[in-house]
Amino acid sequence: MSNISFKPKQVTKKITSHLGDRVKDVILNRYGLTSDAKKKTLEEIGKKYGITRERVRQIENVALNMIKKSDAFKEEVEVFDELKELIHSLGAIVSEHDLLHHISKDKSVQNHVQFFLELGDYFKKHSEDHHFKSRWSVDDKMADKVHEALKNLYASLNDEDIIPESEMVKKFLERMKDISDSYRDEEIAKRWLAISKTIAKNPLGEWGKYTSHNIRTRGVKDYAYLIMRKHGSPMHFREVADAITKQFGKKTHYATCHNELIKDPRFVLVGRGLYALAEWGYKAGIAREVIRDILKKEGPLSKEDIIERVMKERYFKRNTILVNLVNSKYFKRTKAGLYSLA
Repeated sequence: MSNISFKPKQVTKKITSHLGDRVKDVILNRYGLTSDAKKKTLEEIGKKYGITRERVRQIENVALNMIKKSDAFKEEVEVFDELKELIHSLGAIVSEHDLLHHISKDKSVQNHVQFFLELGDYFKKHSEDHHFKSRWSVDDKMADKVHEALKNLYASLNDEDIIPESEMVKKFLERMKDISDSYRDEEIAKRWLAISKTIAKNPLGEWGKYTSHNIRTRGVKDYAYLIMRKHGSPMHFREVADAITKQFGKKTHYATCHNELIKDPRFVLVGRGLYALAEWGYKAGIAREVIRDILKKEGPLSKEDIIERVMKERYFKRNTILVNLVNSKYFKRTKAGLYSLA
């Protein structure tokens, strides 16, 4: 199934019918318009005919000009109008990958459409660069606005940002000034975001900088971070490993998971095999050290206040905290019944 009303192969056949055999063969092979849908390099075609790459390029350029001037090409104006309208409906600028996949999943059909885009005067190709993927536009002003907004959005992000998709779309559209309401559409905005090479989304569909380990996940510890962040409270390393296997389809062994969590400062061991994220305010250390740090910071506290505060930072059993509190070497009980450092 494709999202176009015309038959690309038939159109190609018509608009190349007046070309000589060799010229036609060069064009069909350059654009992958043959039965195997493989695009040949200038070198491969040159070898076939015993001519230089430069000569192949010249033949290609002459052929494209001959096609554009032909009556057969002019008769297919509706095909090019339809493609123009389609690109407008997708946001006036769209990545080549998204555009071709929107039209058809068939590689052969995609090649024919790409050939038409190269031929049509309406379509402007923007080559891949440091900021953006290869893309096509039909409106220069809109293309400039999208490029500018994407660069501004990237500049506003921190390395650690993980932003839900709906919020990212909102942030992006806020930067798109003076555009018609027909373009203020979530699907169009997501397509525009997909043009960027510096902004991307992680396997959970959250957005951020492409270079961030929260977005471009590289192994167990990054997957573990996303899993625990989503879970929102401490998890046993076995639970984490199982969740990675289930959520991301990455078979994760318990021992591997445990080893990765121990080594990474983003995670804190808060109980037997239980890990929390450091950003939640949990601290490493044995019960006595955690109690000491709390009393140092807050001064004398009641037994219940100490238990409550320790439990916020570590997963200790209540009894473990009490046993440590009565150790007179480290803590003392005041006349008012509060505990302080010895």
